Amino acid sequence: MFLCFILFFLFCAGRLFFIQVFRSNYLAIIAKKQHNLFVELEPRRGTIYDSNLKPLAVNMQVDSLFACPNGMSFKDRETAAKKISAILGLNISQLRERLNRKKYFVWLARKITPQQSAEIRKLNIKGLDFIKESKRCYPDGYLASHVLGFAGLDNTGLEGLELYYDSYLKGEAGWAMFLRDARQKKLDLWEKMVLPKDGYDLVLTIDEVIQYIAERELDKAYRKYNAKGASIVVLDPRTGAVLALANRPTYDLNESTSVSRDIRRNRLITDMFEPGSVFKIVTASGALEEKKVDEKVKIFCENGAYKVSSHVLHDHRPHGWLTFREVIEQSSNIGTSKVAQMLGNDLLYKYIRLFGFGAKLGIDLPGEISGVARPPRFWSKVSVATIPMGHEIGVTTLQLAGEISIIANGGRLMKPYIVSEVRDKFGETIKQFSPVEINRVMSENTAERIKKILVGVIEEGTGKLAKVMGFDAAGKTGTAQKLEPNGRYSHNKYVASFIGFAPADEPLIAVAVTLDEPHPYYFGGVVAAPVFKGVANDAIRYLKTRQLPEEISVSHEINPVN
Repeated sequence: MFLCFILFFLFCAGRLFFIQVFRSNYLAIIAKKQHNLFVELEPRRGTIYDSNLKPLAVNMQVDSLFACPNGMSFKDRETAAKKISAILGLNISQLRERLNRKKYFVWLARKITPQQSAEIRKLNIKGLDFIKESKRCYPDGYLASHVLGFAGLDNTGLEGLELYYDSYLKGEAGWAMFLRDARQKKLDLWEKMVLPKDGYDLVLTIDEVIQYIAERELDKAYRKYNAKGASIVVLDPRTGAVLALANRPTYDLNESTSVSRDIRRNRLITDMFEPGSVFKIVTASGALEEKKVDEKVKIFCENGAYKVSSHVLHDHRPHGWLTFREVIEQSSNIGTSKVAQMLGNDLLYKYIRLFGFGAKLGIDLPGEISGVARPPRFWSKVSVATIPMGHEIGVTTLQLAGEISIIANGGRLMKPYIVSEVRDKFGETIKQFSPVEINRVMSENTAERIKKILVGVIEEGTGKLAKVMGFDAAGKTGTAQKLEPNGRYSHNKYVASFIGFAPADEPLIAVAVTLDEPHPYYFGGVVAAPVFKGVANDAIRYLKTRQLPEEISVSHEINPVN
């Protein structure tokens, strides 16, 4: 008996020696894992403000639920799976799978509501705990949805400005090693910690008031004319700053996960279409700048039918002799085509490119396309007659806004931009964005002459429904047939558009409006012009109540055309 006892004692002593000497580090690591909890500390995502520092995108602190399966009994795991699945509406089998993992930390649900958090706390189940995380929230819901975009569950930008400026907004994560007691409860003590670096804030050129006005007027037309889609952009023509940008259909940014990609698409910069008569400004500007015509020269409009090669052009109503000014005011396809023939292929293409068509304007939003503007070597015999009236060319609504801004600001193509500055959480400016002139398109004299013609479009021509009481405005209507899959022009699908600026003498805003497949009415002067009127009427009066900067510093980029 004594010998057996001695042998057992020696075995225990040897085993203890082996554990202490050879297994000490391994067992210490296991103990540390049981009593330490590694947690990533999420940085505060930067706030997005409008130009008046009203928050458009903010963060809220919410609970995220995790479990420590290795510290839970089978009964606790089953109770947790059944009750949490009911509270959170999760699949019970998926919860069971997570709770049966041989781990000390498993996420069960991220960023739950305060009500859900309170119900789970009442259960008082061992092995469940919460970590505070930030959730992206959008106070205005639908407002400026295609500008702001949204961030995902991990606070990474997925659309719009949230994606484009994600590197500024996101910040850098930190971490902490928290202590836990013998029951695996987290203590408010930590061994080590690296604090997170918060993201920077964005201040936009978007004005919340003008954004609301633009969306209100666009929504009226979109619903009234049963359009497939609609877009509007409001620019400061002097700087290129975007004051408002919206699309229809739209969506609530707080419910972005349940919305289709088609609705989330920023069609204002991603969708291309033939512009129709709003494109006649390009031909008119080039002809005046190159001194091919003047406002009083008379052009015979063939009484509504004009054959060019094998193609016959028509006007929406027949015209005989019109002055050049009247050709634009009455939106004569035949008159415009004859002017383009005087200008010639090469000069016409030159001004198409100078106006920014066929190239990205460089707005700070993801997804912008360049459109299509083919060089003259790819033109057919009728292209010089059809391109001036807005056929055989693909544009975006943003490019149309750039086009009308050129006339409003005296002949300069400005780069559109949405973010005016980046700030840290203390309000210090990290980066500032200034107006950028891409290139000069025409002389101030030519721009002024075109401006007077476009005032006539609203006063005497096709844009009478855009007339604003109290001040003059300038603009141009457009109605373009859409192409069918077989390559022929549709007779029941149109894109209606209006581009304009106001006041005409000292423009404060430039507006481009497009409606896709409106019906039963589809003319730009009927469908889109009233949208411009509504926006200009309220936005101008609002802007006149604010003190505007007297001088604007403008930097220059290399002319992409040259």
